[in-house]
Amino acid sequence: MLREENYWLTTVRPIAVEEHPLPPSVDAAIIGGGYTGLSAARRLAQAGLNVAVLEANTAGWGASSRNGGMVLTGLKLGVETLLKRYGLEMSQRLFTFSLAAIDTVEEIVMQEKIDCSFSRTGCLEVAWKPSHFDGYARAAEQQEKFFSHKSRVLTRQELPAEIGSDLYHGGLMEEISAGINPGQYVLGLAQAAHHAGAVIHENTRVMSLERNGNGYTLNTKRGSLRATKVFAATNGYTTDATPWLNRRSIPVGSYIIATAPLPEGLARQVIPNNRMIFDSKHYLYYFRLTPDRRMLFGGRAAFFPESGNAVRQSAEILRQGMLQVFPQLAGIPVEYCWGGTLCFTFDMMPHAGEKDGLHYAMGYAGHGVAFSTHLGRLVAEKMLDLPVENPIAELPFPGAPLGLYSGFPWFLPFAGAWHKILDWVA
Repeated sequence: MLREENYWLTTVRPIAVEEHPLPPSVDAAIIGGGYTGLSAARRLAQAGLNVAVLEANTAGWGASSRNGGMVLTGLKLGVETLLKRYGLEMSQRLFTFSLAAIDTVEEIVMQEKIDCSFSRTGCLEVAWKPSHFDGYARAAEQQEKFFSHKSRVLTRQELPAEIGSDLYHGGLMEEISAGINPGQYVLGLAQAAHHAGAVIHENTRVMSLERNGNGYTLNTKRGSLRATKVFAATNGYTTDATPWLNRRSIPVGSYIIATAPLPEGLARQVIPNNRMIFDSKHYLYYFRLTPDRRMLFGGRAAFFPESGNAVRQSAEILRQGMLQVFPQLAGIPVEYCWGGTLCFTFDMMPHAGEKDGLHYAMGYAGHGVAFSTHLGRLVAEKMLDLPVENPIAELPFPGAPLGLYSGFPWFLPFAGAWHKILDWVA
């Protein structure tokens, strides 16, 4: 029976967050209890600050527990686009940053002893069309030349060693990326923040902020508190409580199905080396095996953020997509389907910084496990006035062209249709 439920959260025991009254004031308030906010809370509390995490739902409720668990190198933009837009030096710093972000996840997992199946299994991009494959050799050459990062081009004849599908025209593989159980990781991060001394206030949605001398007053569903330092860590769930950020964040739905556990032989056939795999389409699919050998298959089945109807419709779209890729899974039932909300920005890049005393980090565009953890820590260190090497904070943060966006993504159906057209004509 299909369950409209996040599979990852069935693998964890929810943490017991004791409900505390809101204090009248704190040193640092963090809006959002996902990877970004919890990573920042852990770091700030370790430094001795009195930290309150204000989460609208429960710790890890959003995309931090709903994603595919892929901890990926690089950025959403390809090497050539990075070089053209930012030049060699900045592009090198950005790519190095992406590698350091994975190291940060691994470091926290080890230090906090988080049992979340972290494993550097590597990732594989597979070419949907021959023209997509044609660019892989150049991408691999540029990565090694400019970033000293090695990847391997796989021809169509070599692909069966990595994926049990004859749908694709070749691949580009690297072995630094990792897989993780995101539900276990985010709750482990919440426990780590708690043990460091941060207080997590669940069901405490921030409704508005008011500048108050050197800090802010945060008005929530449960009352108000003052904070000297404030970090907005809301990503795809940003609201008009922070209007400047809301006008720069585009919430995009991503949906996932998970099958029943596969027989061991079938699992080895479909993804022999347990890679994190995604295809080259604009309207992409991504898929992997879970630690208990389920096929997890996700994609932009709908662009709007998750809702009951969107999840149900997406489940069937993704099932058909999964069978197109892996016909041998026809007899395996789909047991779970769910959705989450990613955050894209108008330049397709992550951003972090400070605006009018409000610190922020957001816009991970599918690379959120690593980037959010790393940026959460680095922004926290900036709040502590520590020296920080953060090229993301040096990037300009554009809004919509002509300012024609208030935070409601009315254009997503058109964007989805356009991406489908691009996949068709490419």
